[in-house]
Amino acid sequence: MKFDVFTEMGYTVRSASTLILNVHAMRTPHQAVLKETFTIDPYLKTEELIPAGTENRLMRFEITEPGNVKVTYKATVDNSYTLTNHEQEGDVPVAHFDPAILPYLYPSRYCQSDKLYRLANNMFGHIDNPFAQVTALTEWIHKNVQYLSGSTNAQTSAYDTVTEQSGVCRDFAHLGIALCRALTIPARYFTGYSYLLKPADFHACFEAYLDGQWILFDATKLVPLNGLVKIATGRDAADTALANIFGDVIFTSMIVSCTLAEGETFEPIFYTVDGFTGLSYL
Repeated sequence: MKFDVFTEMGYTVRSASTLILNVHAMRTPHQAVLKETFTIDPYLKTEELIPAGTENRLMRFEITEPGNVKVTYKATVDNSYTLTNHEQEGDVPVAHFDPAILPYLYPSRYCQSDKLYRLANNMFGHIDNPFAQVTALTEWIHKNVQYLSGSTNAQTSAYDTVTEQSGVCRDFAHLGIALCRALTIPARYFTGYSYLLKPADFHACFEAYLDGQWILFDATKLVPLNGLVKIATGRDAADTALANIFGDVIFTSMIVSCTLAEGETFEPIFYTVDGFTGLSYL
């Protein structure tokens, strides 16, 4: 499925600064970037970075003079997904996990799974099938947490979301991750461009590691699961921030879009409450 993605971000720079942006579509065996452009106005030299152990693509650039800066990214991306059946899935012992998976079992800055252990196990520990556990907790978040723009901030954690029962997509994702980890299911944060999201914006959801694959879940249910273009994954939003700013810089504007490429057709996929079919962006 081919998508055209676009973002334009504006900044006012007051002193010499460095920006590290994370808006490029990820390149993987199942997500090909067919064409892309990245421009900065006024022109600045950029450097692409790929942090160790990830496929995230970061762009770093220095700004030496005060002024206004506009950053634009455009790309056409061809991605694919796999539908997998998890009806017969059983627990995988932690002793059998690949070492690369283990960090996604631990508590992290925004996903305090250790604080939610009792809640997760009281509510979902009786469910034998791991996929059904994640489906159930995702449904619980959707029903019990109100999607409310502006209700949280950059400090809000999964533990806060349980008590406040409101949040935006990153809060829904953090809570899903924390509950999974509390159930000894590895989970990671997923951020990307999203087709059919209204209003258009970047979107966050999460992936759970089930039966040797990363399976996508979205407790907001705002977008089709097969309408996402992956930008980055990490332990939580701290690993996948769209912008890290070092200096006196004010964020002033942002435009985001994700549309079907010419000639493409689309049939949305959502999970059913009692289903066992998962979707994986490999």
